Amino acid sequence: MDIKEFLDNKEIKPKDKTEELSKRIVNKDISISDLIAFAEKSKDPVKATCIEALEFATRQDPSLATEQILEFVAKTLTEKAPRIKWESAKVVGNIAHNFPGKLDTAIDHLLTNTEHTGTVVRWSAAFALGEVLKMNTALNKELLPAVEAIIEREEKNSIKKIYQAAMKKLKK
Repeated sequence: MDIKEFLDNKEIKPKDKTEELSKRIVNKDISISDLIAFAEKSKDPVKATCIEALEFATRQDPSLATEQILEFVAKTLTEKAPRIKWESAKVVGNIAHNFPGKLDTAIDHLLTNTEHTGTVVRWSAAFALGEVLKMNTALNKELLPAVEAIIEREEKNSIKKIYQAAMKKLKK
């Protein structure tokens, strides 16, 4: 069954589709290139499901990460649909350590998403930026002051705590 047939199957619950797609990615039954090509042509809900499957898979096995995934999710961080933004941010957080020299675009888009009205979008951006901070690379020279400013303006303590936890790990 191809990706479209699988995702169009009304007998499978959406959550089960995401989990099964993720398993197929991890087991290499589905090519990441094929999934991304399919997602790029899909409507927002289907695209978000594909990105969520990538998130599940890269959380389970970050070594699955490719530059193609990073480029794809960095680009989708700018999409209008909040679910696409937050799933993309979580993928970035899962794989950032694999690409320390290629995160500039993703970081720029994540910083933009820290001002989004949606709490989950801001939370996911905080998660990803926190993971980048914890890598303690040259990126932190510009990222630390930006995160400190975000902490000052962020209203939700749950989001502030993500940044503060990442900064605390830097001091150790």
